[in-house]
Amino acid sequence: MDQLLSRLNINGLNQGACTGTDWIRTSGTKITSYSPSDNGAIADVATAGNEDYEYVIEKAEQAFRIWREIPAPRRGEVVRQIGNALREKKEDLGSLVSLEMGKIYEEGLGEVQEMIDICDFAVGQSRLLNGFTMHSEREKHRLYDQYHPYGIVGLITSFNFPVAVWAWNAMLAAVCGDVVIWKPSSQTPLCAIAVQKIISDVLRKNDVPEGVFNMIIAQSSVLGDSFAADKRIPLFSITGSTAVGKKLGAIIGGRLGRVIQELGGNNAVIIAPGANMEMAIKSVVFGAVGTAGQRCTSTRRLIIHESVYDAVRKSLLTAYESVAARIGHPLDRETLVGPLISGDAVQAFLSAVENVKQEGGKLIFGGGLYKPDKQAFSNYVVPALVEAENHYSTVQEETFAPVLYLIKYRTIEEAITINNDVPQGLSSAIFTENLREAELFLSEAGSDCGIANVNIGTSGAEIGGAFGGEKETGGGRESGSDAWKQYMRRQTNTINYGLELPLAQGIRFDF
Repeated sequence: MDQLLSRLNINGLNQGACTGTDWIRTSGTKITSYSPSDNGAIADVATAGNEDYEYVIEKAEQAFRIWREIPAPRRGEVVRQIGNALREKKEDLGSLVSLEMGKIYEEGLGEVQEMIDICDFAVGQSRLLNGFTMHSEREKHRLYDQYHPYGIVGLITSFNFPVAVWAWNAMLAAVCGDVVIWKPSSQTPLCAIAVQKIISDVLRKNDVPEGVFNMIIAQSSVLGDSFAADKRIPLFSITGSTAVGKKLGAIIGGRLGRVIQELGGNNAVIIAPGANMEMAIKSVVFGAVGTAGQRCTSTRRLIIHESVYDAVRKSLLTAYESVAARIGHPLDRETLVGPLISGDAVQAFLSAVENVKQEGGKLIFGGGLYKPDKQAFSNYVVPALVEAENHYSTVQEETFAPVLYLIKYRTIEEAITINNDVPQGLSSAIFTENLREAELFLSEAGSDCGIANVNIGTSGAEIGGAFGGEKETGGGRESGSDAWKQYMRRQTNTINYGLELPLAQGIRFDF
């Protein structure tokens, strides 16, 4: 571990604020980052205080005035180089993600690859910040719209994707001409510090102004509600629980700020009678137990046609037995399921299993602690399979852990109703070879989620598509497609190149 930390320039005690290449000697309390794999201390961070925050935001304001005037393709070139720097550190950063967050090594690598991919995407986007030209109803007038950067983007990220979500937002914001203040999760601060140190050489070589890529690690009493209330930040991107999103969204909305929210998911997969069962089972198992169920897109409900229910149940039991034999340390290449992030997450898992049983659910696999070598401490759990009904209050909630609820259905219309009948609306999928079922699921009468897939699971979205959901998921969109537009303010322009001043709609106003 020491060699890994050394290669990433992680010290025993790290400063908790950076404006790009300059690290601030932060004045706040010290926190320790622990690995969920064994609860061992990794390194310490000196958190930021109010004066540190003021220094960062002043730098951000100054940098924005310079950065916005640099041509977008030149901003894209900086992002291209950041992508290359991440390529060079992919294995080390992926290992740190696994160590500090607990996801397995392959998923740690995958997360860093997401960062690299969004850099590539953003480089191309830097030449495609397109407006739209329209025909004016007035003679010798030109009508068009264009996009300008907002300014400072406040970025709040969660522990489960400690680096990729930063990249989704920061790379697009950067090519759009915005600057970013990143508040990472206090459960994974070292990943953020490592990212800042990886990109610092790129920023230095390109004379990027201090204050374009900012990071600040602070206690919620310092950078909590007050962060969201800061009128100097016109746009926030928030990833977290629905409860956090509602609270911060209300604060930001109260001052008429803008917010992109990526909140909870309660994602379902429908398995139809004619589904390719081998594909479906593989997809469901990864979706439900990958990242130990700690993805917002994790598969949490499995809606199975009654005619294939018993066969699916049997296949899942076999698969889960195989997976349960490969619970272990996330950096062990044989591991498929690592630990949950904390003891609180373990308790939430155990409580959900107990609560759904009290409501009438039947636990058919797992659902308890996993203690290798009979150790007293364990953040490891055995993924749970529970036969349940969709209306159970526990099923209606998002438990951020590997609990999969099995639910029967009779008709495709009933299955879609079950899929939609939860407060969240992030990701959804159907496995079917029936064209009518697939098209109905994707139609206006189908899934009400922001992501709807056919013959592929709920988890593992590509960066090329817009990512986000509806209802209590927050309604935000990040990453691909035209999500870049959320980081820019839209402006409509009319140019009169004639000698007359006609009014729109033919209005006459002579005096």
